[in-house]
Amino acid sequence: MTLRTTLARLLDRPIVTRAIVAVIVFNAVLLGLETSKAVMSEVGALILVLDAACLTIFVIEIGAKLYVQRGAFFRNGWNIFDFLVVGIALIPAGNGLAVLRALRVLRALRVISVAPTLRRVVEGFVSALPGMASVFLLMGIIFYIAAVMATQLFGSVFPEWFGSLGHSAYSLFQIMTLESWSMGIVRPVMEVFPYAWAFFIPFILVTTFAVVNLLVGLIVNSMQDAHAQEGNAATETYRDEVMAKLVAIERRLDDRNRP
Repeated sequence: MTLRTTLARLLDRPIVTRAIVAVIVFNAVLLGLETSKAVMSEVGALILVLDAACLTIFVIEIGAKLYVQRGAFFRNGWNIFDFLVVGIALIPAGNGLAVLRALRVLRALRVISVAPTLRRVVEGFVSALPGMASVFLLMGIIFYIAAVMATQLFGSVFPEWFGSLGHSAYSLFQIMTLESWSMGIVRPVMEVFPYAWAFFIPFILVTTFAVVNLLVGLIVNSMQDAHAQEGNAATETYRDEVMAKLVAIERRLDDRNRP
């Protein structure tokens, strides 16, 4: 048995996968502790050493996968994701690149590539993106029309909310999220324009309850499709294994029955 085969079998073991997940979670906790000045003043040196040890484990894992899979490593999107996340952590944070130190927390996202259930969620979300693009385009058109109308209707009296197209779009986005929309914006506007509700309520109904729920429906359907495809693939694999066993049994029976 070659070293490459041994490493491949080792990486495929569930215990190795669980160990990598544990290291990812532990490393995420360490990165959170690094934000506390009190903790860093007490055990900062130990945290930095443990953080470096976690990064070393990630590098060894990526190196082992590169050795085992070679060119096929970069044909897998999750492998590329892991490679980029770990690679960012290896870039020195000095020379004006201090922001890269904050990006080390992206290593916590590696749990997505390791946990099958989380991968299914992300894959369902990604598969929903084409349909979501059409919904976002529709929402953009609605926002543009509503922003132009709000600027023309309310901009002269409430310039801080509707004085320009940008101000109106931001205020409408706040209204869409239902964050302080009534007492914060709509009721003050209605004190000057009593019939303003005829503009804001249809806008909320269309954007918040219709378009947003349409996005949720697209994501849910995509996740269900991804789950169904995974189930079909597992069923086909099981069927192939059963057929292979039946063929092997038939061959043995034929061998025994031969004179």
